[in-house]
Formats: sequence, structure tokens, C-alpha cells
Amino acid sequence: MGYSNSGFDVVGVDLYPQPQYPFEFYQADALEYVAAHGHEFDVIHASPPCQQYTKAGQQWRKEGKEYPDLIAPIRELLLKIGKPYVIENVPGSPLVNPIFLNGSMFGLLVHRPRYFECSFKVEQPEIIKTKRPVKMGRPVQEGDIIQPVGHFSGADYARKQMQIDWMSKNSLAQAIPPAYCEYIGGKAIAHLTQRPPDTATPSDNATVLHK
Repeated sequence: MGYSNSGFDVVGVDLYPQPQYPFEFYQADALEYVAAHGHEFDVIHASPPCQQYTKAGQQWRKEGKEYPDLIAPIRELLLKIGKPYVIENVPGSPLVNPIFLNGSMFGLLVHRPRYFECSFKVEQPEIIKTKRPVKMGRPVQEGDIIQPVGHFSGADYARKQMQIDWMSKNSLAQAIPPAYCEYIGGKAIAHLTQRPPDTATPSDNATVLHK
């Protein structure tokens, strides 16, 4: 939604059905789809599975569970395609020179720290220190900073603060506020429109491929 708000036409790709996804959608292996169709898009945004890099994932691996480490192969493919790209993931993921975004930077009462590796210039917003988010499981009160992960309470409050009204509780636990990608999308539009005149220019509504 953030990329749409910034002026892009959005196409989503995921291995599993996404019935709540609000834009054009293809159920497919993202790497295979990008390899075949990535050249058709102006910008590609990838959100590889994060479990490999989370603190919870570390505990799960001790229990014998394994999760894919896809950031390196995704980056290799995106560099080969040559389109502007964004790779988003959690703190602790092996991104290269990422910017850091959190809800407080956009006036949102949401703690959802994420890092974004961008192949084009995106300035790091000022990092604003805030109070700790409400503890998971505790009922939220108006004015609380919510951290929608796991079995959190206050799904309606999370929808309001994240500015997402179309997702289920489980989807909210995986989502990032659209404000993050709207910020990056604006920088992507600026990058595309600053190309030298002898190169291809984007249409009035450029297209972003979102994983």
C-alpha cells in the first residue's frame, strides 16, 4: 500500500495464497518469478522470510528447526537483473548498508523496527527514542506503543496505528506500516525521474514488484 500511495502500480508475488492482498497478485516462487519477469518492472521490493535472523529463530534452530537464508541469493539475482531494488528484513539480518525505519519516525504508535537495503539513495530519517512498547499479551490502552507480534492483544488498535484496515490479526503480526514503503517509494520515484535523458523513463504510474 505504501508504494501505491507514493505513485506506483503494485504487483505482488508469494509462494502461498494471499486472499487479503489488495493489488494484482501472482502465486509463485518469488525467485523464479523475478528471474523470468523482473525486467518488466521499474523497482523490485523483496521481503525474504525473516525467521533465520530473529531471536526466536535462534531458539527454534536449537530445537532442530531450519529456515531458509535467502537474502544473499535474492541480492545476487537482483544485481543480475539490474533494476533498482529494496530488500527488507528484521534487525540482525545480513543486509548491506541498510536504513532503519520504525513507527515513531512517522508519528505512529507502533514498534516495528525494520531495515531496508536500497540500491538507490534513501536518506536515514532521524531516529526518535520512544517509550518501550506495551508488553505482549497485556491489554493495550489508548496512547500505548503497540508491538504486533505473536499472540498480541488489541488487533483493532494495531490496525489503526499501523494504518492498515484490511488485514487479519495474523497478517498484522507479519506486516509493516505502509508509511515505511511510502517513504522509500518516494525516493524510488525521485531516482527513476532523475535518469539521464538518453535512458528509458518511467511511465506516469511506474510499477513496483513487491514480494
